Amino acid sequence: MNRRSLFGACAAVAMTTLSAAMPALAQSYPDRPVRLIVPYAPGGSADIAARLISDEWGKALGKPLVVENKAGAGGNLGVAEVAKSAGDGYTVGLQTVSLAINPALTPRMPYDTLKDLAPIGMVASSQHVLVVNEQVPARSVKELIALAKSRPGKLSYASAGTGSTFHMSAELFKAVAGISIVHIPYRGGGPALSDTIGGQVEMAFPVLSAAQGHVQAGKLRALGVTGAKRSALMPSVPTIAEAGLPGYSFETWFMVFAPAGTPKPVIDKLNATLNATLAAQAVKERMAKEGFDATPSTPAQARARLEKELPQWARLVKERGITAD
Repeated sequence: MNRRSLFGACAAVAMTTLSAAMPALAQSYPDRPVRLIVPYAPGGSADIAARLISDEWGKALGKPLVVENKAGAGGNLGVAEVAKSAGDGYTVGLQTVSLAINPALTPRMPYDTLKDLAPIGMVASSQHVLVVNEQVPARSVKELIALAKSRPGKLSYASAGTGSTFHMSAELFKAVAGISIVHIPYRGGGPALSDTIGGQVEMAFPVLSAAQGHVQAGKLRALGVTGAKRSALMPSVPTIAEAGLPGYSFETWFMVFAPAGTPKPVIDKLNATLNATLAAQAVKERMAKEGFDATPSTPAQARARLEKELPQWARLVKERGITAD
């Protein structure tokens, strides 16, 4: 046997051995707890989403999923830890739409979103809501846009920080409406809402669950939700599109992922058990109370969403001149 034939034979044996081992790997996985890294501090929407699914997902897998918060660098720190972990299925991550936004904001990313991560599946989506304080005379989206156009650069909005979903939902609103409103970044959603209520800024785009109590108490006025349909948390509040800004839609989505190179049988098992978790009635009910809609998907569908949105957010960031400073 010549060298080329010998190499081909060895390769064939190796592939056969690997193919035989893959089903066994899926059957034996996991044999210990799995880390679920959330790249933000406890209490935020990503942390809530992770804790809503972790117990049931762990039961479906047969081993606990342990939520670990690794905050820093706008979510990049925790995601980078997942990207650099062993691709064995024992370290996975959960991130928001910031997974598609951050590469446009950060010149030197510590990971490559498409090359270093293997999407497992979508988890949920949630909406934000445009709120103003009681001192703002506008009582509708149309009136707010008219007010902003009459006072360009004079109104301001609070965000949970540059690059946050608070921030990007507002920048998209400004782009579609063709208005100039000053961005005031805060260190978190809580301080941003406090100053909106206090009148230091006129408006904000918080997540629905964070704003709900303040709206009910009359401290904030809700003008429109950001998604494509009304929310059960605020059924009387129209979408921003139906309230006067056609073409506007923003939702925060949540995705789980593993390091690139994680074997497909492991990814498939994680995806199947995740989707079973999202289909559980108790999980769906808990999600609904927090303003989340379960959005199960295949790994391929999750990757396709990233591939679609990465250039979209890159274009908006460039057009708006948004920086991470």
